Parts: sequence; C-alpha cells; structure tokens
Amino acid sequence: MNKFNSILAIACLAITFTACKKDSVEPIIVPPPSDGSTLTLNGLIGAEAGSSAGNSVYVDFSKEKTTAVDRSSWDLGFYTGADFRVVLNNSASAGAKVLAATSLAAVTEADAVGLTLAVSQATPDPSDFTYFDDLSGSIAKTVIPAVSSVATENKVIILNRGTGGGIAARPWIKLKVTRNATGGYTLQYAELKETTNFKTVEIAKDANFSFNFVSLTTGASVNVEPAKADWDMVWGYSVYQTSFGGALVPYNFSDLVFINSLAGVQAAEVLTADFTYAAFTEANLTSTKVVFSNARDAIGSKWRNTLAVAATATTPAEPAGVRTNRFYLIKDATGNVYKLKFVSFISADGGTRGKPVIEYKLVKKGS
Repeated sequence: MNKFNSILAIACLAITFTACKKDSVEPIIVPPPSDGSTLTLNGLIGAEAGSSAGNSVYVDFSKEKTTAVDRSSWDLGFYTGADFRVVLNNSASAGAKVLAATSLAAVTEADAVGLTLAVSQATPDPSDFTYFDDLSGSIAKTVIPAVSSVATENKVIILNRGTGGGIAARPWIKLKVTRNATGGYTLQYAELKETTNFKTVEIAKDANFSFNFVSLTTGASVNVEPAKADWDMVWGYSVYQTSFGGALVPYNFSDLVFINSLAGVQAAEVLTADFTYAAFTEANLTSTKVVFSNARDAIGSKWRNTLAVAATATTPAEPAGVRTNRFYLIKDATGNVYKLKFVSFISADGGTRGKPVIEYKLVKKGS
C-alpha cells in the first residue's frame, strides 16, 4: 500500500510539473520602434522608365521596412471594415461605370460603346472624376456603391482595368458583387463578350488588413497592402488631380505619396521657414505651425517638382527635384511621430527616377 501511495505521489508531482510548464507563457517581446533610417524605395521592376515605375512601394517607419508590389497585379480591393465597399486600382488608373442592369447576362459589348473610363492626359475633363474612386481615400465615395445585403439591388459594373503608366491594355470586364453567407463578398465577373461563362470568387474579410485584393487575371486573391498595422505610407504611380483650364481634372501622376489614413496614420507638412529638419524636436510638435491631417493625400505630390518652377509675384523659382523648403511629419497608429525628408528622386537632385531616397528620424515615441 505504501509503495502504491509513493507511486501515486510521484505521478501527481509529474502532472503538476507538466501543468505548470503548460501554463507558463513566454513573454511577448515587442521591439522598440526604429530611431530612423535612410531608405531607397525600389519602384522599378525591370527596364521601364522611372516615371512609369511598375511597383508601388509601402513603407513601415517603425520597422524600417519597405514592400514593393507590382501595381498591375490586382484589380479590386474588398474592404474588411464594417461597411461593404469595393475599391478600384487607382495605381493602374482603372475606371468604372455603374449600370442599371442587375444581371451579367444582360450586359454586352454594346453597353460599353462611347465609354472611355480613363484619364485623358491631353484633354482631361472634370466630368471624368465619376470614373474613379475618391482621390482623398474616403471609403464612402467609391465608384462601386456599398454592396447591399439584398443581392438583387446590386448593379452590374463595367470596368476598364486601366493602362496608366505603361500597363498593357486588357479586356474590359463586367462584374457584380454581392454579400455571401459567411460575412464576406461574392464576386462574379466575365469579359463583356461572354454571355454564360461567368467566373465566381469568394472573398473573406480579414480584420488584420484594410482590404483583401483580387486579380481578375488569375481569379484569385493576391497580396498587395501589408497588414494595416504594418505600413505608414505608399509611394508610386496613380491617377490623381491637377488644374486644367481653370478647373480640377483627373490626371495620371508619378511619384505620389499617400498615407495609411484608414489605419489612423496622419501627416503634417512643415516649412523650413518655420523649422529646420535637423533642429525639429518633440517640443516643436505643440506649435501652431504643425497641423496633422488624416487625408490620404496629405503629402501627395507637394514634396517634389518634376520640372523647374518659374517664380511668381508671391513665390520664388524652384528647381526640378525634391522641394527642399519643406519636410513632413508622420504619426503612426501607435503614436510614434517621425520627421520625414525626401532626399532625391530624379537626376536633377542627384537621384534616380523610380528609386526615391527618403530619410526619417523618430521625434516622439508612442505608447
């Protein structure tokens, strides 16, 4: 009996020891944010011109990381937030139109007659804005309306997948998006000439990302944006806007910078007449000269001149290249604040078109 009790006691001790080992949790070590770095953003895929760089390049300041993505590799982005929205590929200058039809079979090539769904670089027109998603990044202002829970209320869309920046023309697509039973999306699509051969893709929502992306070439999900906590800004080619004939019009731009506004990133422009980049510190963040914005295009094209700018009655002349009279502040979603300086982007400022160089430093550490 004593021998049995001894064996039982040893077994209990072993179980207790094993349970303790299982219950012990290794601490999660969160690395501190980067103090700053100098990065080259590689927008070039091959031998394409730098003004038509094939990559969009995402930047995560706190991790000193860049992610280059072929901008022609995707067509539609499916929003993973509470709303049901679908975005077009602005980096390909994709344009779309909503039809009255609710059946793909009812739409043919005849429905595209007279449509361009594209930017005209020679004769841009303000009315062309209706082809493109809101340029400030508002998820409530997409060309494709919010996807209704009532399948029959969702309309057919005609999509020009875009040829911006040298992307080869591809067949136009008709598509329809509905909600599926698992809380995601169902995409049906085909070329305009098809009457029965429709493809279907199911897209789930993943809360780690702002969008899940789909290629209409492969009919599959593709990796585009990093997880929403893992990028702060993206550089590259995109449809944007400019003044033409006294009015704003859509226009294709190279070297645009957009911030990750949907994930809480903000930016501020600081003029060197107020503060120098080298001397700017955390104490300066309270200045009335520092105004943060959550607009996607808070930086946009304002950081560079592709051509020399002549003097006006109120502004001095500026050479082609990075505009040295300003720098930027980036506040990420965790509260880290970085000062950001563009170093070069074309031969006129010592750089290489398609491979801009940036420098950034940590000004304030977040929570």
